[in-house]
Amino acid sequence: MHELRHLYGAGILLFYYAKWPILIGWPVMRFVLEYKDNWIIDALWVWCLILVFKDLYVWLVLKESYCESRSCQTKEKKKESDDGDHSQNEGQ
Repeated sequence: MHELRHLYGAGILLFYYAKWPILIGWPVMRFVLEYKDNWIIDALWVWCLILVFKDLYVWLVLKESYCESRSCQTKEKKKESDDGDHSQNEGQ
């Protein structure tokens, strides 16, 4: 079981750092450098494409939902309370 955790972690690190080079490099190697077709690399390329779309979705679409969470609201409330304290101190 411990070995599976290591493989899982290695897979996460591999795709975190290698998704852009695979996504851009494989078409260049295939069409510019005329490498032979390889179905394993094709499958990795499709997986990297899916991961990039997921990252863009999280970055662009779900970013708005993060600001609706409590953490953003507490920051806004803290700013308002800080502004209120500042205005009270000016009157004294």
